[in-house]
Amino acid sequence: MQALPLNRYTNVDGDFNLAKYLPGWLCRPDLGPKMYAAYSSSTHPESATTNLHVDISDAINVIVYVGRPFGEGAKETVKAVSDALEKLNLDTVVLTRLRLGETPGALWQIYRPEDSSEIKKFLLKVRRERGIEGDEDPVHCQTEYLTVDLRKRLLLEHNVVGMDIVQFEGDGIFIPASAPHQVWNLYSCVKVAEDFVTPEHVHDCALLTKEFRQLPNDFSNKADKLQIKNILFHTVKSLVRSFDADHLA
Repeated sequence: MQALPLNRYTNVDGDFNLAKYLPGWLCRPDLGPKMYAAYSSSTHPESATTNLHVDISDAINVIVYVGRPFGEGAKETVKAVSDALEKLNLDTVVLTRLRLGETPGALWQIYRPEDSSEIKKFLLKVRRERGIEGDEDPVHCQTEYLTVDLRKRLLLEHNVVGMDIVQFEGDGIFIPASAPHQVWNLYSCVKVAEDFVTPEHVHDCALLTKEFRQLPNDFSNKADKLQIKNILFHTVKSLVRSFDADHLA
């Protein structure tokens, strides 16, 4: 993990990773690294590998392996991937990489944090259309996947559009805290992720912690797993100590 970009943020001991300042005697939050292994979802366009959700901290996700299919069903999978990519407005860099024979691993949609409320309104409307009652948060419950058709509706009805990102082997995707995102594996992948807490998004971390606290008691992420108040307290404490040391010197 020492090779990750922006190492002063992404490394567990990076100066701009505020989790660094938690003392060793505390039970620290598990920020990774974490490994994820999942099969291709390309022949199931209505199902996500990871449903739409938000993370309570910033994260980087790196694909370390992409499995090209072979044997029975391989042609069907390759065609499904090709069809899916044709529906996207891909930039020239991605198109060039595809022409050069690189194998895409996953397709991400990442939305701006400020669009969260509109996305939730839209998904609640979609659930009512399906006859599903209740007002549970559709993003925090991680029960929904925005298909191609739903993404078109979201743009037309709420003027919200996400970023389509094709991730190849070796690519790292940065996901800002509180940014709604979802993942659809084009081929079977192994990924490694690392979470970190940045000064720029610490306010979002605190707001999400407050939101999670108000969710139903049976919600799996209700607990303050990040310990954002501890992180803030010990970060400020470390800064004050360094100022005092400079003053005494």
